[in-house]
Amino acid sequence: MELSSLTIEQASAGLRKKEFSSVEITEAVLKRIDSVDTNVHAYLSVLEEEAHIAAKMADEVLGRENTAGSLLGIPVALKDNMTMAGTITTSASRMLEHYRAPYDGTVVSCLKKEGAVIIGKTNLDEFAMGSSTENSAFGPTSNPWDLSCVPGGSSGGSAAAVSADECIYALGSDTGGSIRQPASLCGVVGLKPTYGQVSRYGLIAMASSLDQIGPITKTVKDAAIVFDAIKGADLRDASSARADRKSTLGTITGDIKGLKIGVPREYFIEGMDLEIEKATREAIEVYRSLGAEIIDVSLPHTEYALAVYYIIMPAEVSANLARFDGVRYGFRDEDAQDLTTLYQESRRKGFGAEVRRRIILGTYTLSSGYADAYYKKAQKVRARIEKDFAHAFTQVDCLLTPTTPALAFRKGEKSADPLTMYLEDIFTVSANIAGVPGISLPCGFASREGNNLPMGLQLMGKHWDEATILNAAFSYEQATLWHVRRPDILS
Repeated sequence: MELSSLTIEQASAGLRKKEFSSVEITEAVLKRIDSVDTNVHAYLSVLEEEAHIAAKMADEVLGRENTAGSLLGIPVALKDNMTMAGTITTSASRMLEHYRAPYDGTVVSCLKKEGAVIIGKTNLDEFAMGSSTENSAFGPTSNPWDLSCVPGGSSGGSAAAVSADECIYALGSDTGGSIRQPASLCGVVGLKPTYGQVSRYGLIAMASSLDQIGPITKTVKDAAIVFDAIKGADLRDASSARADRKSTLGTITGDIKGLKIGVPREYFIEGMDLEIEKATREAIEVYRSLGAEIIDVSLPHTEYALAVYYIIMPAEVSANLARFDGVRYGFRDEDAQDLTTLYQESRRKGFGAEVRRRIILGTYTLSSGYADAYYKKAQKVRARIEKDFAHAFTQVDCLLTPTTPALAFRKGEKSADPLTMYLEDIFTVSANIAGVPGISLPCGFASREGNNLPMGLQLMGKHWDEATILNAAFSYEQATLWHVRRPDILS
């Protein structure tokens, strides 16, 4: 087995048994990146020198002790909207093309404390705005299963890197599905924790009441390992709400006998891919055979979730991106003759079309005379959606749905129609609106024009109860073999 194809568990065990070193696994991953990333374009920057230094330090620790954490010496990729001191952090935008972060974000500090080897920064939709990683100012990422298709977004680079064995695991951010949707389309595992479980300090903000950082991994247990390492309260993030450091990994047994799984009827909609619906219903039967109780439930305000999301999110985008004015930092138009022109041209040239579209939409919904009709009403409906989840969780322990309504689509297929692209988020935005945790894991493959494309299953849980959905996901993963399949990429 190639070292780059290992899971966290396998790599950690091998390092402790001295079967290979951190330097060797790091070099294997760097070689894999060099071999396939010309085709995949998962990375915006590869931190080869920094990775080698971290790997050597990890080997020194491993030489002295055998009790270090599970992430010690293991290569990880960061979505390029997370700050790491001394490295370029672009958020895939011309606005930050030359921005060198002066500090580590909290999740980066957590990984460094664990001794992880940060191998590079991955591609994304500009400022995390998109569902295909086509909005990057530095070119699109390809889906490792079919290079003509998108990997999903906005964490498409992270998901593609994990799927293509260009890292052992990665971090992404999820505002409306940006971890789970690309994980589904790339055939890997993606966890969006409860809002507030993981500090957002050092994450370049998109929509502050929705953003959350989480892991993208090859297995469910790997996701739990990373989640345990990065979760916890942080005084630098006022929304970081929990200080529980108990191991989630230790609660994963795979025993789900008596677990009550709710299946919301609103998630089986007209127009969704029939093979995804079939795979989801087959997964339900797997859970039934494992001893879970399947219960039909309703989330009646689901039909409004996408509209609510695309009002609240652009409003927060408009506020958060106001700081990029061409004066303090970021792209600056050097030809401007006055201050007004400087603002206008710096933002026009620095932001891409999708970012400008969302800023305009958000500014409109917050403007005088429209805030009551749109933004405040959306917040009221958001409260109804939260109540839907709260009521459902009085009946069940977790919810099961498809992750996406469609398979990975061709690059360029939906670029000209933003509304069609926004529909990619239809099954994932509700978890962000309600703040509950969600996980996507592989549940099958569909054949399209000679290529097998992955499909994803989503589980959503109660606030702060990642343990239940991780255990339920693990039980399904162990009963199937979807997670062991890897794309065959020609180098």
